[in-house]
Amino acid sequence: MEYLSRSVTETEELGARLAAALAPGAVVAYKGGLGMGKTAFTRGLARGLGYTGHVTSPTFTIVNEYEGGRLPLFHFDMYRLDDADALFDIGWEDYLDRGGVCAVEWSEQVADAMPEDTIYVSIARHPQEDSWRCINVEGVELT
Repeated sequence: MEYLSRSVTETEELGARLAAALAPGAVVAYKGGLGMGKTAFTRGLARGLGYTGHVTSPTFTIVNEYEGGRLPLFHFDMYRLDDADALFDIGWEDYLDRGGVCAVEWSEQVADAMPEDTIYVSIARHPQEDSWRCINVEGVELT
């Protein structure tokens, strides 16, 4: 399903809506270029899961863990990884087994590691309004 976001706040709200549909072990894989709103979407996802702390991009740490909500959230940034093998080296399978939600930015880098039931969120710039985003969610229905 495709959604139009006119602001960072709307992007975060869509992330919170997705959180309501997620079960333990869910994987949310993002596709989209730099500055498209992947981290904003993840902030909403975290809020929707009940996490109240600060959410930042894990660009340099590879993964940030957010606990204290309905489910733990493991926020990955694969931009600096060469391939799926590098993801397995940092314990990907352990994260999948922990019963939380894995949100994966730059999932294209590690496409081979994404489970079959992965939820894909593609974010792109709106063709006529630079600050708006077209967000496509595949693999789950939002309420």
